[in-house]
Amino acid sequence: MHRTAPRLARILACAAVPVMLVATGCSGDDNGSKKSSSSSAPSHSAASPGASAPAKAATLAKLPEVCKAVDEKTIGKVVPKASKKEGETLPATSPMDSASCFWAGLDKDDPKNLQYRSLTLSLKRFSADPTLGSGEKLAANYLNQRVTKALTEDNAKEGAKPEKVGDIGNEAEAVSTDYRKAATEGGGEDDYRNAFLITRTDNVVITVKYTGAGYEGAKNPDAGDLMKNAQDIAKEVITSVQNANKK
Repeated sequence: MHRTAPRLARILACAAVPVMLVATGCSGDDNGSKKSSSSSAPSHSAASPGASAPAKAATLAKLPEVCKAVDEKTIGKVVPKASKKEGETLPATSPMDSASCFWAGLDKDDPKNLQYRSLTLSLKRFSADPTLGSGEKLAANYLNQRVTKALTEDNAKEGAKPEKVGDIGNEAEAVSTDYRKAATEGGGEDDYRNAFLITRTDNVVITVKYTGAGYEGAKNPDAGDLMKNAQDIAKEVITSVQNANKK
């Protein structure tokens, strides 16, 4: 059952801002472990026996301005009546390598079809680590972790499964979930749907979380439509990331 639609200001205040828990950058000990030798090294040896080979430099050196990685026209389409079309920058543990932006709005143009939408975009860049591997490898590992987290985020109902998606970045996975959240006023619960599209372009992971809900008897958005928009957003963000790194 849906509760009576609240005012936009209260919806945006009561809806939990889905701050993405961005993993901190991986760091390793630059002093690789050196194995001592019982015999003297040959005088002509050019390198220490235990010296580590230098890690490949990260392909992408920086992130774009996260709230500008999606065009305002796109925001107008996917988050109608967004309270801030320019988006709200969310706190980041490492601003140089991670960033998130949030948009939310309630479309009240049709009183019989009140629709809430929110979009959270998160970017995470990985540098090469001499112990853990290349930035691409670390990004691929993080993508898998983020997919696993999406399956249960917001206390989602069980049964969701990730699906691989082609033609988006180097790799991409989609997760669709449903969840309910208790209303803060008037009792009852609200039903929501999430569409996650998590993709990697080189050493940068892009997480798109697109959420929708219908109020006052309005139907919830179609899961397929939500995911289609999430995929289109991801493609647009990949372009922004690549453009930010052009010389």
